Amino acid sequence: MVTNTPATRPANPRFSSGPCAKPPTWTLDALADAALGRSHRAAVGKDKLKAAIEGTRDVLGIPANYKIGIVPASDTGAVEMAMWSLLGARKATMVAWESFGSGWVTDVVKQLKIDAEVKTADYGQIVDMAAIDYNTDVVFTWNGTTSGVRVASGDVIPADREGLTICDATSAAFAQDLPWDKLDVITFSWQKVMGGEAAHGIIVLGPRAVERLESYTPAWPLPKIFRLTKGGKLIDGIFTGATINTPSMLCVEDYLFALDWAREIGGLSALQARATANAQAIWDFCAARDWIANLAEDEATRSNTSVCLKFTDERIQDGATFAKAVAKRLEKEGIALDIGAYRDAPAGLRIWCGATVETSDIEAMLPWLEWAFEAEIAAQAPSE
Repeated sequence: MVTNTPATRPANPRFSSGPCAKPPTWTLDALADAALGRSHRAAVGKDKLKAAIEGTRDVLGIPANYKIGIVPASDTGAVEMAMWSLLGARKATMVAWESFGSGWVTDVVKQLKIDAEVKTADYGQIVDMAAIDYNTDVVFTWNGTTSGVRVASGDVIPADREGLTICDATSAAFAQDLPWDKLDVITFSWQKVMGGEAAHGIIVLGPRAVERLESYTPAWPLPKIFRLTKGGKLIDGIFTGATINTPSMLCVEDYLFALDWAREIGGLSALQARATANAQAIWDFCAARDWIANLAEDEATRSNTSVCLKFTDERIQDGATFAKAVAKRLEKEGIALDIGAYRDAPAGLRIWCGATVETSDIEAMLPWLEWAFEAEIAAQAPSE
């Protein structure tokens, strides 16, 4: 029996996992002060890029001795820059439990051909981070965007490690606690939790990563957009606003607005609280129903940003077809946009719960999710 159509609709149906919803107070007028038509190397451009870097440090609480740079090609570019520039000095350990982590494994093993141990876990699970040899260079995602599984904490990473920890934190930064002293390289993009526009990445280098860069030269040639050193020294300008290539000053202005919004609502703790409240609404919804569940098997590793769900009802005949039909029905109604599971992930839904999403919109969407589920169950039932 299909329930009645819910009365309340989300004010904002955008639950995409990237690019993500804009901050709630955002309007196009917020970009009026963008340095359009100006060189990013002019004083106004440099000042805005530096403000974006220092704003990132301020909101995230990044230590003063860590370098922050804005780099090309979103988080992907930042991760590739780190791997191509830093790996090869010692054995590596590649850790993956979802699609993007698996991509980094492929690049290191098949492209760079580095001596590496590969540790993987299935979607919904996570690699035992305590069983890793941190005297190797370890590459891992903090939050698996396509699996909804995250590292519970950095406690198992030893302070006296000999290798570097290179962490893809793109769906974690601004929403989850990152132990900066346990991470030597951190990458993310502002298009996720902060709702910024795509194509720009951020790379954060700790002192141990800088030391590696200035003492080690990879055996392979480096493309210009990956080069962080010149003459054996860190190119310091990259970390003060002199970007490697031309950034979009419109996107920079957009990010500056998001940083200001974050400060206005209470900073990092407020961003984290908003994401957790969003995710909790979905967790509670799933706990009260026997036809849907979190893909993450361990509560301690459930993501509060990219919440991935699976349908568990025995009446479902084809999981992938069913999940796509539910997502399509919700999109057609204008209730939830872009919530299908990632193409490489198990069949289901992926609902973005980052800080720019309003909990009231999640709460308004969930009855519609139940409505769509029941409608699809009824649609697949044989006619009498």
